[in-house]
Amino acid sequence: MIRVVLVDDHRLVRAGLQSLLDSTDDLQVVGAASDGAEALALVAELTPDIVLMDLSMPGMDGVEATRRITALGLDVQILVLTSFSEGDRVRRTLDAGAVGYLLKDSDPEELLRGVRAVVRGESPLDPRAARAMLQARPVARGEDLTDREREVLELITRGMANKQIARALHISDSTVKAHVGSIFQRIGVTDRTSAALWAERNLRTQR
Repeated sequence: MIRVVLVDDHRLVRAGLQSLLDSTDDLQVVGAASDGAEALALVAELTPDIVLMDLSMPGMDGVEATRRITALGLDVQILVLTSFSEGDRVRRTLDAGAVGYLLKDSDPEELLRGVRAVVRGESPLDPRAARAMLQARPVARGEDLTDREREVLELITRGMANKQIARALHISDSTVKAHVGSIFQRIGVTDRTSAALWAERNLRTQR
């Protein structure tokens, strides 16, 4: 049984999600939280398999809650379910440790597939969220990359393939692919060699 904690500040949303997940034979909602701080305490107590995380909440938002839950070092995967698909928001959330990003207007079956995909080690990304992340405005400064993007770019400069990067950073292949695409778009390159050369010019000088 896949144990899930729901995090959303709207009671009706939590109730609808619980009804959907509990209607299956392999998914079980073991707890629900209305904000990030409550989620952090609940996850530490219950250690679920998956946290289904909203982003826009009062107090501690979903990005910060994701970052803090990831820092606990538990075997818990965070799947974002939100209404927002802006590229920068998607990027910040993945950088904080989320393994997938789905939108609330997704088909219920798509959400169930996404939850099960996370358990298999995959990283479901709504196509609209992935597109928004790739179309975000390119930048020309290394400090404008997220910490995770800088890590991925550093490993690219070492000649590592996506699968090797995924193993080194303990993330999925599809998440690495999304980060690589985002890096290319943001620094204005189209291949790994150009990315490595850009890193040599722009990142080394910042150290």
